[in-house]
Amino acid sequence: MGVTQPAGGTISFLMDEAALAAGVKAGDEQAFETLIRTQGGRLLATARRILGNDDEAREAVHEGFISAYRARGQFQAHSKLSTWLHRIVVNAALQKLRVRKRRAEDAIEDLLPRFLPNGDHTERFVAWTESPEDTVARRETTEFVREAIDQLPESYRTVLLLRDIEGLTTEESAAALQTTANAVKIRLHRARMALRTILAPHFQGASA
Repeated sequence: MGVTQPAGGTISFLMDEAALAAGVKAGDEQAFETLIRTQGGRLLATARRILGNDDEAREAVHEGFISAYRARGQFQAHSKLSTWLHRIVVNAALQKLRVRKRRAEDAIEDLLPRFLPNGDHTERFVAWTESPEDTVARRETTEFVREAIDQLPESYRTVLLLRDIEGLTTEESAAALQTTANAVKIRLHRARMALRTILAPHFQGASA
């Protein structure tokens, strides 16, 4: 299943969602080529965020498209093709995380806020009412936030990416990570707290 440019370069863009979905489900190669061309870049960015490695991200996307082709009969007409494919590529990327050589993960405690015996923070932060997930969405801070997310231990970083960036539900994230919904909630809460602590000095400086 290769990616080729159809004559004139415009045929793929004439397919509406329903026709594209029908073509994909029927195993039509042109439909899959259209899907790869229109969704490939977004899915590569998704895999790259999860894996942090360009080569592995490309492999995950390639494997995701192969899996989608093989599982095309399972696609439900009421679903969106982009959402269906997104889930498949996310799972392919997570599978690559699982097969990486296991190494000791840094503890997240060093990144969490510290408190005095009276309950006050040990550091003084300027007022910051924006939630971490809203901060992630701000275009002007995307690069800085991405670097901050990369500082999180992998298991927490992955949960944060799935929930706050990729938009998976708690249950979907738990299924993808092969864990419980409660574990996802706990990791997400701690990941957001750690991210807030990492980002706080940056926003202090901005406020100053």
